[in-house]
Amino acid sequence: MTFRFRFLLLFFSVASPALVRAQDAPRQLNTLPTMADSARRQSQPAPQTQRQPAPPPPVVETTKFAVGLKNGTVYKAYDVSVKQPLFGRSYLLLNDQRRIDMGEVGFYEDETGHYVRTVLPRSKRETTLRRDRAGRLSLYSAITTQYTGGGYSPYGYGGRYGGFGAPMYRTVKTEYFSKDNGPVQDLNVRNLSIATADNAGSSALLMEGRKYQTYTTLSYVAAAGVLAAGLFATFGTQQSDRAISPLVYAGIPLAILPIVLGSKQQQNIKQAISLYNRGAE
Repeated sequence: MTFRFRFLLLFFSVASPALVRAQDAPRQLNTLPTMADSARRQSQPAPQTQRQPAPPPPVVETTKFAVGLKNGTVYKAYDVSVKQPLFGRSYLLLNDQRRIDMGEVGFYEDETGHYVRTVLPRSKRETTLRRDRAGRLSLYSAITTQYTGGGYSPYGYGGRYGGFGAPMYRTVKTEYFSKDNGPVQDLNVRNLSIATADNAGSSALLMEGRKYQTYTTLSYVAAAGVLAAGLFATFGTQQSDRAISPLVYAGIPLAILPIVLGSKQQQNIKQAISLYNRGAE
């Protein structure tokens, strides 16, 4: 009995450390084997690439300019041409297809700008004006060619010793304005002062411009008087050693002064219009 008891003690003393070491073994040794990452990536289906839709074709521009008729109809066109036949009335040609008589047109646009058909002050006939600036005070202009006569030329018409040369013309730009798309008026200090009476800043600038206008008129009168006196003093005497009168030289600066004052007046007018339009924004 004692021998059997000792044998059991010896058996348990040897088996217990082995069981403890088996329980303390790393956990990953007890887990099931897993698939390698490379094999997992190969087994997954490849993502399908979506085809990008083709970009839409560019939109062809077919309406570039607007043409408004007096009855309220507005046409859109890519090409607008003004036709002025030698015989007959002027008209607009839209896209080389539609023909519109100029008497029916209220406004139109083309590659050179925006134009309106209106009746000028002190006139009963319609004319075409180009809009140079848009706003509460819109600016318009008309360019005309005026005949100034034929200049004298030693090689012109009239025989061996010369005569009159070829006809001479000059281009004149006349400016107008309208307030709130109203009637067209002459662009001058008086009309602008009435139109901008509700803006103190513009009225002050135009008041200063009116002073420049007065100074310009006085300068013209003074220059003409001094030059006339100088020419009379130079050519009115019977002396053989005739000399140019100093009054002629004194009249030259007076003749240049109106040009300087006129530019200052125009600058005041432009500033007054810009200030009025900014105040309306």
